[in-house]
Amino acid sequence: MKTALVSGASRGIGAACAVSLATDGLRVVVNYNKSREKAEKLASRLGGVALMADVSDPVAVNNMFAVAGNVDILVVNAGIAMQKLFTDTTFADWRRIFSVNVDGAYNLIHAALPHMIHEKWGRIVIISSMWGIRGASCEAAYSAAKAALIGLTKALAKELGPSGITVNCVAPGVIDTDMNCSLTPDTLASLIDDTPIMRLGAPEDVAGAVSFLCSDRAAFITGQVISVDGGFAV
Repeated sequence: MKTALVSGASRGIGAACAVSLATDGLRVVVNYNKSREKAEKLASRLGGVALMADVSDPVAVNNMFAVAGNVDILVVNAGIAMQKLFTDTTFADWRRIFSVNVDGAYNLIHAALPHMIHEKWGRIVIISSMWGIRGASCEAAYSAAKAALIGLTKALAKELGPSGITVNCVAPGVIDTDMNCSLTPDTLASLIDDTPIMRLGAPEDVAGAVSFLCSDRAAFITGQVISVDGGFAV
């Protein structure tokens, strides 16, 4: 049985990905940072294991992998957002966004690769955002970090392809998760109006794309950015 590790999997998109991959027959490692109870409850339901690690901390990530064992499929999902004018964004703000979203991706992938390269097989799916493609006003740091993940996806796809490892990116649109709960009803209504499908996305919408990219059906797909945004970025 192959093992999948999903970072930031205690809730939202990460939890939906964990459920979908477990349904596909994978052993799932549910990574969390703060939401221990939710993560453990989910892992128990899926027959997997919940492991705590702040993905921005390379030591914590390496310790998590030492407990998790060999990981065949990695979903890089853990991330944080921030809404601020760029002129109000401090360097500490900037570094915090990049430390979790980008440094976290580095730490997770770096820890997962030795086994994948040895086995000549692996799946890496990185969760970016439509704002990494389009950019968002008052979210310069977040947009820049998510754009960096797209560049990382394309570069690693070229580098790791000869080792039998595919690397793809999913760019969600406006998804009904805790991350977007701070948006006002008017803002949400405006975003829905700009979405051709005319609704918010569900975490399961993103998880379906992730599950496909992790499957043998996507064995010849790598270096791609799949937008799961209801047509918002068209």
